[in-house]
Formats: sequence, C-alpha cells, structure tokens
Amino acid sequence: MSVPNIARLRPYRAALLALAIATALPACKKDESEADAAKQAAASAMAVSTAPVVTREMPRALTVSGPVSPVEEMQLGVEVTGLRVTALNVDVGQSVRRGQVLLTLDHRTLDSDLAQANAALREAEAGAALARSNLARGQQLASGKYISAMALDELRANRTASEARLGTARAARDAVALRRSFADLRAPANGLISKRLVQPGQVVAAGTPLMHLIKDSRLEWRAELPASQLALVKPGDIIRLTSPTGDAVEGRVRAVSPGVDATTRTGTLYADLPAGLIQAGTLQPGTYLEGRIETGIGQATVIPQAAVVLRDGFPTVFTVDAESIAHQQQVKTAGKDAGFVEVSGLKDGTQVVVEGAGFLADGDRVRVVPSSKATAPAPTSTAATSTNNGKSAQP
Repeated sequence: MSVPNIARLRPYRAALLALAIATALPACKKDESEADAAKQAAASAMAVSTAPVVTREMPRALTVSGPVSPVEEMQLGVEVTGLRVTALNVDVGQSVRRGQVLLTLDHRTLDSDLAQANAALREAEAGAALARSNLARGQQLASGKYISAMALDELRANRTASEARLGTARAARDAVALRRSFADLRAPANGLISKRLVQPGQVVAAGTPLMHLIKDSRLEWRAELPASQLALVKPGDIIRLTSPTGDAVEGRVRAVSPGVDATTRTGTLYADLPAGLIQAGTLQPGTYLEGRIETGIGQATVIPQAAVVLRDGFPTVFTVDAESIAHQQQVKTAGKDAGFVEVSGLKDGTQVVVEGAGFLADGDRVRVVPSSKATAPAPTSTAATSTNNGKSAQP
C-alpha cells in the first residue's frame, strides 16, 4: 500500500481553507449587521418612566355638576296700584340694609287721605273727651238728685258712643297711614339686589315683582343625584368647587332631599357656601360648576394621574411587558387625590408608563429610565443608516 504524497495534497488543503473562509465571511457580516440593527433599535426606542399599580387609601368622593343659587331670593313689590315711581334709590348688585327705602311712589294722594284721617281722629278724640266730662258732671248732679236716672243713662250712652267713634277714627287713620307706608318699598332684610324690573316714572300694579333681593347675600350649590349616589351623601359632608376665577371654594352639605323625583329618578342636595362670595366676585348666582363631594376614605387601586391619556375619547394607559413592549389598554377612572387616580381593570404591580405615555402607540418598543431622564425617541438619520455594498456610508 502506497503512502500519499504530502506535497500533492497541499493544493487541495489550501483550496478547502479558502472555501471555508469565503463561507464564514458573509455569516460574520450578517451577525454584525443584526447586532448593529439591534443597537440602533434600542437607541431609537422611546425613553419612558414607569410606575407600578398599587392599592392605597383614597378619599371616596362623588363628582357631579350643579348650579350656584341664592339660598333665599325674595321678590319685592308694592301693595298699591296705579301709582307712579318717583324715586329709585338702588341698582343691581348693590348691598342694602333691612328697612332701607329702595324706591318711592307718588304719595300725594295718600298724604291727603292721611291728613283727612288725622283730622277725623282729632274730632273723635274731642267728642270722646266732651262725653267723658259730661258723664262726670252728670254723676255729681245725680248724687244730689238734681238730674234723673234716665238723663244719667243718656250721658253714659253718649260717652260709650263717643269712644266707639274714637276707635273707628283711630282704626281708619291707621289704615290710611299703612296705605301711605306702601308708597315706600323698604328692604325686608339685609341682602343684595340681584334684579331690578322697574324704571323711574313707571306706573306699577300691586303684586308685580319690581326687584329681587338675595337675603343676607347667601349662596348655595345644588346638585341632582341618582338614588344610588344620593344614599351616600349626608348633611355635613364637605364639597369642593372651583370658581370660574380659579379660586377653590369649600362648602358643606346642609340638606339632602328625603326622596327622589318619580320622573327623573334623582334627588337634590343643598350645600351652603361661605359668605361674601358675591361681593368678592368669586361666584355669581346661576354659575354651573362641577363639585366634588367627599364621602369618606377607602382602599382603591391607583396609578399616577399622568399615566392616563385619552385615546379616541377614552382614558387609556400603556403597560410595559418583560420585552419592553408597550401595550395600550383602556381603563375606567374614578376619584383623584394627591396626583393619583383610581382605576379599574389593572392588577397590582403592573408597570404603567408615566412620562412619555402621550407619545406612544400600541406595540412601540420603549426604554425604561428614571423619571427625570425620560425623553422622546431619538430621530433616525437616513444618511447614517443607508448602505453601499454592505458598508456603512459616511455622511
């Protein structure tokens, strides 16, 4: 058996080695390309911060809307008809005191009637005084048998009739004086003029509202609640409002209707508001505000409020899985407190995106960083990623 010639095998070994090298080079380049792509994808991923879903104590509250209304708004008018307004002393928005004259009617006719009634009263008083004097003298004469008993009875009857005429004249004078007082419309209580429905020179009718007065300038907030929520509210609960000027207003529930309306299936709550809000310009009657009614403390599943974004009009969060992929998920929100919002539909410990959630789409790759370093995704340069025959092109 002959031994192979080593010299003759050398060309074949060199060819095999060259073939192996030629085969390995594309695979190495492919691995390097995939590594570069992975690095580039990681670099272009959005940097976000996350926070876990936790359970904590949250104030239980109801959020409803309702109008701000006067606690008591009085409609003021006069009790005489056919008289003209001669003086109008107040305007809308002016504070008034109890007994202050708000407007005056033409009272010349009433003054004349009052003068006649006073004269008739003085006449009746004089007649009654004369009758009393005649009776006193008659009693002295009767004791000496100088007049008859019949004459004395007539004197007593005259005295009684005179006193009756005096009472009638006094009552007539009081009635005319009362009618005269109706010519001056006075404030029945301290408060604020909210409406003025009359002009100087206008002839008014009895019972027609001429002004509206908010008694003691007190306001309240009212809200309509369904029966399920109405049962959770009780007198003394705190309500928090935000005025149109941005000021926080705190009130307290004064009363809750004992039943619900058969048609709307809702009941009304009444909450007192602090005094002086109208004068300060903080609130005005008729303003429609959203209010938060605190009903107690309870356990709730919460996430940071910044993690909730709107997608197609629905509250949405983005969760992050183990492969750093963001997944969009709709949630239901409830109360808010100290930067947290109560949600349903999430499990404790689930990581949700906080910073950067507004820029994400479902399925985006993210890079989780501390909250202070969360940024938008880095832009990708087309020139830097283009290739020429497998080699990176330099810009």
